[in-house]
Amino acid sequence: MYQVISPANEQQWQTYYDLRYRVLREPFQRPRGSEKDEYDQVGLHRMVVNDAGQAVAVGRLHFNSPDEGQIRFMASAPEHRGEGHGVAIVYALEQLARHEGAKHIVINSRDNTLGFYQKCGYDLVEEADTVSNPGAEHQLRKTLTEYNRIIYRPDWCQELQATWHEEIPISETMGIRISQYTGREFETHAQLSRNINVHGTMFAGSIYSLATLTCWGLLHLQLRERQLPGAVVLADGNIHYHKPITREPRAVARLLDMNGDLSSLKSGQNARVNLKSQVFDGDKPVAEFTGQFVVLAKK
Repeated sequence: MYQVISPANEQQWQTYYDLRYRVLREPFQRPRGSEKDEYDQVGLHRMVVNDAGQAVAVGRLHFNSPDEGQIRFMASAPEHRGEGHGVAIVYALEQLARHEGAKHIVINSRDNTLGFYQKCGYDLVEEADTVSNPGAEHQLRKTLTEYNRIIYRPDWCQELQATWHEEIPISETMGIRISQYTGREFETHAQLSRNINVHGTMFAGSIYSLATLTCWGLLHLQLRERQLPGAVVLADGNIHYHKPITREPRAVARLLDMNGDLSSLKSGQNARVNLKSQVFDGDKPVAEFTGQFVVLAKK
């Protein structure tokens, strides 16, 4: 298990700066101490740690002005890249920036991380000449809006939500909205007031629909990530209801729970995938959905 924390004691600060140095300075033969700067004292720091307390990703936010935050010293341990920890750090720092009233965030990036930040919704505003100077950094910027609270592929999520409301009208009637996508987790929510029964709780059918769409949405986005064409269809689904929902419902599907082989789509064959989602009443999981989906290959 991993969690995002703010370093708070000597040991945590040590592992935080060790990862910074190992990833950002040691490969360039920079001396110890170069992994720190004068903004560390006023910056806001976050790191992802594993069960052993080891840092697997780190990052810092400081403010250039009341309106402008800057993310710096982003680093992920090479052995943990591709696991979504960098997205978790960017999301945590953006949340801090929003809370402090920032209007936009800037990031400097080398070539090898440029695509990552663009997938997180950052626009390239100043392109560096990395041919003449391989160490030069590009500048990216994100204006903070309600729309791009979705940290990863916000444009794809906006398109997906529009597709739902156009092709599955009941999703708009239920007030289903995409809350968050990190590349690893997909979260949705619905309006309880539009799905309430005579007991003042959420209709069982509405819970089922929310849970199903959440799995469907994660699979749809993963197909786009992998550049695999295909139409997602629910073949079979089961749900277990543990407790009634009395507050605004939300549902979460995780890539970790996806089982199946999508490679057959490349040869024009259908693929089958099993997915799970949980529906929450506040922070308490109250229903679990398991679905078998078929991805119909494009002919």
